[in-house]
Amino acid sequence: MWIAMASIIMAFSGLISAYLVKMTQDNWLQFKLPSIFAVSTLIILLSSATMFLAEKAFKARETPKYRLLITITAFLGLVFIILQVVGFYTTKHAGVQLIGKGANASGSFLLVIAGLHILHVLGGVIALLVQFFRAYSRKTRNYSVVPIEVTALYWHFVDILWLVLFVFFMVAKP
Repeated sequence: MWIAMASIIMAFSGLISAYLVKMTQDNWLQFKLPSIFAVSTLIILLSSATMFLAEKAFKARETPKYRLLITITAFLGLVFIILQVVGFYTTKHAGVQLIGKGANASGSFLLVIAGLHILHVLGGVIALLVQFFRAYSRKTRNYSVVPIEVTALYWHFVDILWLVLFVFFMVAKP
């Protein structure tokens, strides 16, 4: 997992570097990030808190509490993805063409960077759903903490990654 996270950091570092280089060009379109991205940021931070509590409940063998918290975390992950997509549509309706004819690199970079992050969050949601189904399985319980710890580590990672990206988008100006 640590190697995967290091690879993801390198990929996003490359994209951020390209963004910084490209924004120095004369045709860079400056636009305000829609407020829905701030709402999605709060949602993903809340999901990190519920993930922390879910892991804690799992370790304490508080199954009903764990089930509730892992369910809420997965739900919040899906809400984050939906809000991000709404953010893209809001950006487009504000006149910023993200792809295709008439697109500007600034909008396209937002779509690529945030879109790639959404894919990583989707991977985390899938891992959360695996934990969700395990929590409700009638089979003999395996109380190994490793799967939940790995899921939690990845989930907190994508949460922090989005926070870094969001702050970057808010402060990066030519």
